[in-house]
Amino acid sequence: MTTISRWVCILIVLVLGVTVILGLVFGLIKNKGTTNKGTTRNLKEIVVERCLMFIKEVDTSGNKCDQIWSTFKHAFIGKNPCNVKTGDYDQFIDTVRQYISRNKTLFWSKTQKIAHDFTKATKCFMTLEDTLVGYMMDGLTWCGQNSKFDYTYCPGYKECENNPVSSFWKRASKNFAESAQGRVAVMLNGSMSQPFSTSSIFGSIEVNNFNSSTISHVNIISVISSTYSGPCNSTSIRNLTSILKNNRINSTCKDITVSEIQNCTSKQNPQSCDCVINGEL
Repeated sequence: MTTISRWVCILIVLVLGVTVILGLVFGLIKNKGTTNKGTTRNLKEIVVERCLMFIKEVDTSGNKCDQIWSTFKHAFIGKNPCNVKTGDYDQFIDTVRQYISRNKTLFWSKTQKIAHDFTKATKCFMTLEDTLVGYMMDGLTWCGQNSKFDYTYCPGYKECENNPVSSFWKRASKNFAESAQGRVAVMLNGSMSQPFSTSSIFGSIEVNNFNSSTISHVNIISVISSTYSGPCNSTSIRNLTSILKNNRINSTCKDITVSEIQNCTSKQNPQSCDCVINGEL
């Protein structure tokens, strides 16, 4: 191989190497701060199937799954995925019909798993994800700007606040709070120094949409990992009780250990609903 040939080979290798490196760099820059995926594959089939299953097993209030899907899709498809407002889901929310029984509403913040394990086992309360609205969309992702779904990438909250998924859950949470009646409960993470945050969905949306004419009492459940007592006296929970009081809603708080809640949900406990008589743990 001549000297010129060697230099040509070396130059080609260098160019290819730089191209690969630049590709990696730009890839990292594009995905920095997010692990968001695109629209969930077979989104329509999943949503409609969940809708039909829910109606069959839980609710028979005359919901039409094809109509629900149509209003849901219309809320975001063909729109800039960073400019989908909560109000865009108004028609969808109005289309879904479900009555939540009095004294049956459970809110949660940073306690997702234990709250859902609790409602699944006892059937004494319903979280948003236990309603038709939440059940259909739980764990799914969606967006689509050009009249089609984007299966490659959908922006998350870090990219833009008004993305299709975030706006959906904010609107659904508002509706869930407005529908609450009687004595309601909320599970907060008592293992955190400040269990209540005004920036959370519960603190920024749900609490602000509690109606004192329909909600008589809020049971604050501070979930702790041991017998240590104290979170109910934290500054943040005192702030929550003040917000509720200013809205003319009474409240109580109780520190409950994870093991106590697990005992309530145990299959060996034949009186699990006694743990929540009158909405109190």
